[in-house]
Amino acid sequence: MLYNPPRAQLRISRGFLVREPLRHIRAQGERIKMEKVRAGILGTGNIGTDLLMKILRSDVISCGIFAGQNPDSKGIARARELGVPVTCDSIRYIEKYPDCCEIVFDATSAKVHAEHAPILKRLGKYAIDLTPAHVGPFCVPQVNLDQAMDLPNVNCVTCGGQATVPIARALTQVADVKYLEVVATISSKSAGAGTRNNIDEFTQTTKDALIELGGCRDAKAIIILNPAEPPITMRNTVYALIDDPDMDLIRRAIHRVETELKRYVPGYRVVLGPILENGRVTTTIEVTGSGDFLPAYAGNLDIITCAAVEIAESYARRRLL
Repeated sequence: MLYNPPRAQLRISRGFLVREPLRHIRAQGERIKMEKVRAGILGTGNIGTDLLMKILRSDVISCGIFAGQNPDSKGIARARELGVPVTCDSIRYIEKYPDCCEIVFDATSAKVHAEHAPILKRLGKYAIDLTPAHVGPFCVPQVNLDQAMDLPNVNCVTCGGQATVPIARALTQVADVKYLEVVATISSKSAGAGTRNNIDEFTQTTKDALIELGGCRDAKAIIILNPAEPPITMRNTVYALIDDPDMDLIRRAIHRVETELKRYVPGYRVVLGPILENGRVTTTIEVTGSGDFLPAYAGNLDIITCAAVEIAESYARRRLL
């Protein structure tokens, strides 16, 4: 499928008919219309398709190409039904038609993104990596969104990282955290091939982000795939060893994180704590999915696509100013 350039406004200027981009055109009594920034999606599985559904309702991003490798992919079929440009040539399509997108979401795998990253850099794309590859710096929007805007490649950590790094950061800002441990529990049904093939990368990348962005001196991340029926909703429990914690200060810090995260992850909520027991502060977070494409229990996938779209929309708004 060939790339079609965006439509433009036609107007008369000094006797000539000229094309004016739909960036800032004010009609009588109407609000300003804005040209959207085009994004490409690499990976047509659950995460890629959920991303697509979120992008389709964005005010500032459109989908320029939905790229995979499997022509029988359910995601490809869904995108075709929605009239979205699709290809089975994966990143090769973007190499051939680089103007199809400015932003690229990579929802493939850690190994594959390591191969894609130098290509996207050469093409000058703003890459948002939803795998645990950690090629580019970490970005958790609630923590460091502004710093990510000028980087060529940003990494969304992991689902557990998006849920717990803000909690870790809040704790280390108001207390001396000696050690922090995260236990992420998700439904087996919400763990696709990409998740299962990247378990080692998940634990290491989440740990690295807890230290780098969360400010922890020492940390550990554990993931549990629960086969229970009906499927459980994603839960993350954060255990922090703190001497003489000021619990009122900690509660206020955790509440602020919850409020700020809900702005772009509506299903994020603290369901336990923070509570103190024998020098250990415990906080449990539950994430319910938005139901754009995935079931509500798949909050682990929803939180990382919500974060990726938040990053992309912030980048797009800056480009459209």
